[in-house]
Amino acid sequence: MKILFIGDIVGSPGRTAFARAVTRWRGDNKADVVIANAENAAGGRGLTPSLAEELFSAGADALTMGDHTWDQKDLAPYLDREKRIVRPANFPPGCPGSGFVKLETRHGEVAVLNLIGRVFMPPQDCPLRKADEIINNHDLCRTIIVDIHAEATSEKIVTGRYLDGRVTAVVGTHTHVQTSDETILPGGTAYITDVGMTGPKDSVLGRSLDPVLGKFLTGMPAKFDVATNDVCMEGVLIETDNKTGRAKRIRRIRESM
Repeated sequence: MKILFIGDIVGSPGRTAFARAVTRWRGDNKADVVIANAENAAGGRGLTPSLAEELFSAGADALTMGDHTWDQKDLAPYLDREKRIVRPANFPPGCPGSGFVKLETRHGEVAVLNLIGRVFMPPQDCPLRKADEIINNHDLCRTIIVDIHAEATSEKIVTGRYLDGRVTAVVGTHTHVQTSDETILPGGTAYITDVGMTGPKDSVLGRSLDPVLGKFLTGMPAKFDVATNDVCMEGVLIETDNKTGRAKRIRRIRESM
């Protein structure tokens, strides 16, 4: 199975790039399953039900979230109905939605698990213990993709090593900066610290330069609009062994739109 995991979709430019990229990758039979992080899809902050439907119509099989999950207030009730959107599993008990989903695809079953880090992030439950709980107590499947949405590279690396051999892939999101450390860990788990961003690269993490620069220079609040130039899609392609659930290959992707 070939699984395309696409990095953080930022605003309208990112959604357009996502749709174009997925159309091509699906049409060329280069991707069997498409997963994307969508926590910045709505103007750079959160996700709305209508934009989720747009991304599913464009070809997403599942969407993961992160620290901006609750920024758009109409998403919370929608999460209990739309199981293909997974928010971080280690959010406190009682939050709407689920932290994992098992997808039935024509290429086989795929489970998607979303975790959020605790280093330099708002306090949450332990992502490692939550992963243990889900993997040990739920009948998932052999192919398990984990999105660890975290700031600290050390926390992402530890997550990959901790889950090595128990999941197919651990991919990092959140920083919007693609790293070059994609690898297959000793236990057969594909890993990358951050898959990158799908959106405008002529920017500060997807936002227009001037207001961000002004905030750094003066400390004054400013509206950080989504930039528009030099749009690209970043992510990874993971090839799996369906019999074992182990990863065979991981390839880093960056495509200009």
